[in-house]
Amino acid sequence: HLGNLSPYFKPPIVGGIKEDLPEDCQVDQVMTMIRHGSRYPLASELKFITNLVSKLNNHTADIQKAKLPDNLQFLKDGYTSTLGHDDLTAPGRAQLFQHGVDFRLTYPHLEATTILAGFQDRVIESSQWFAQGYFGRSWATLNATAFSTIAENNVTASWITPMNTCHKWDYNYGNNATIQWGQIYIPPIAKRLNKLLPTVNLTTDDIHGALYACAYDLAAHGVSPWCGAFSQTEIENFEYELDLLMDGAFGYNLPGSMEKTLGSVFVNKLVERFTNTTAQKVFVEFGHDTTIDLALSALGLVDDKPSLSAKGPVKSNRQWRTSLQVPFGAQMTWEKFTCTQSLSPRTPQIRLLLNQTPFPLSICSKMDKKFGTCSLQDFVNANKGALALKWGDSNWNTTCGD
Repeated sequence: HLGNLSPYFKPPIVGGIKEDLPEDCQVDQVMTMIRHGSRYPLASELKFITNLVSKLNNHTADIQKAKLPDNLQFLKDGYTSTLGHDDLTAPGRAQLFQHGVDFRLTYPHLEATTILAGFQDRVIESSQWFAQGYFGRSWATLNATAFSTIAENNVTASWITPMNTCHKWDYNYGNNATIQWGQIYIPPIAKRLNKLLPTVNLTTDDIHGALYACAYDLAAHGVSPWCGAFSQTEIENFEYELDLLMDGAFGYNLPGSMEKTLGSVFVNKLVERFTNTTAQKVFVEFGHDTTIDLALSALGLVDDKPSLSAKGPVKSNRQWRTSLQVPFGAQMTWEKFTCTQSLSPRTPQIRLLLNQTPFPLSICSKMDKKFGTCSLQDFVNANKGALALKWGDSNWNTTCGD
């Protein structure tokens, strides 16, 4: 329940669909987009943690005198933080190495020959650890063209960071929603903790720091005393904040149809590759949680009606769940496959594995209910709207500006 700050995990299967394809089916082509692994907080997030630590250190004597429940006794020992910022952590490196091993074992009949990474340090390093797991130490001696990067700037057309070239896109579309929701759910937490620590005077920013400390201690060290300081409901309210952030900035709560426009760059790339009989068989690419969320939004998956509200309530059955969609190390893997006897024999089919779990392609008119798959042509037909959008065309410029 830590949203897009969750450690990598394999989510439960949706809708009871089968995890394994029938034995007569074979994967012919794969395209995977992998988020970087667990990282330290962003510099903008770290300041909340460091300010909290500083305040606690300034009230050491008061904390020693306080009568604290078991889940806050760690404060008497003095909570410190050694977190860096932005870079991958040790668990993050391990996640991507394991992804490389797993990918090799999952598709032994298909050979990855190229890797593409968005040009950001933690993304590039993630791709390198994956390569170590997949190729072994020899990956560094591969042909120079086997590894490439794509710029993450405001002039490069990229399905990894399409929002960077959309002048009207604004991170505050999501951030403003978190501020509104934070004003609802954080003050009660501050009130509860300040009753236990009356002279410390924890602010709502300090509570944010403690919630971030829970997530990022976990990301860096695998454990955090702060996670136990909150109730299950409080943690789930924090999760909802992160869902609102991602849905507002990279999902269905973007203005107009901006999510479809931005995510269409990925959808076009996917269909272009899977409908080209001469395309390479394996595409391994590295990006961000934002990449995956925009793609899912353009496809019309994980869509809530009505959309998530910054006023709440927190619906446990909501479709948009960033902890399930885009934890650290998230993997959105697309398979094109054919079967000899089952599932429309010898007709190209498509399947989505989200974090190694099959995800039903409910947008297809003839989705196979047992496996959540559909024919490639049905998938193309279901995405005509997104496929009609092209980066830089008049529709793009109407949504994003010239």
